[in-house]
Amino acid sequence: MSEAARLIANHRVHVVPVVLALANPPWQRDVWLEPSAFENLDHVFHTLFDDFCDADEPERYLGVSLRSDEEVVLMRELGVALNAAAAEAPNDTDAEYLQASAWPEVVAIAGRLAQVMVANDLRELAVLLDEGAVPGRAGNHGEYRRSARQTPQLRYGFVAGQPGSCP
Repeated sequence: MSEAARLIANHRVHVVPVVLALANPPWQRDVWLEPSAFENLDHVFHTLFDDFCDADEPERYLGVSLRSDEEVVLMRELGVALNAAAAEAPNDTDAEYLQASAWPEVVAIAGRLAQVMVANDLRELAVLLDEGAVPGRAGNHGEYRRSARQTPQLRYGFVAGQPGSCP
C-alpha cells in the first residue's frame, strides 16, 4: 500500500463512521442522547470540521480524507446543513440539533455521502486486492465465491449503491 493510500485510509477510518452515524437517526437517538455514551455530536463536529476534514472547505481534503469530487461536493453540502442545524441549537445540545428543522436535510445529505464514500472505498479495496493477487490462488483473480457469511449489507443497515436502502 502506498503512503498516499495509507494517509487516506487513516483519515477515512474516522470520517466514514461519523458520516454513517449522521445518516442513521436511530443511532443518533440511542447513542447521542444517552449521557453515558462516548460518542456525541461534539465528536462529529470535531471529526468533520477540525481533525480529519473541513466541511466548510472540503476541497483541500481531496486525496486526504475524500476520494472524489462528488465526495467534496456532498461534504460541503453536509457542512452547510450542519451549520444550519447549529444555528437552531442555541444551547448546543444534541437534543436541540436532532429537533432542528434543518436536521432531516443533514440526515439526507449524510445518507447520500455515506453511499458514495462506501462505494468508493469498496472500489479502492477491489483495486488493492487485485494488485495483491497471487497467481494460482483461488478467489483473487476476479473469481467470486459467496458464502453465507458474505453479504453486501453494512453494519449500519443499508446496502451501498442500492437506492432507498439508506436510513
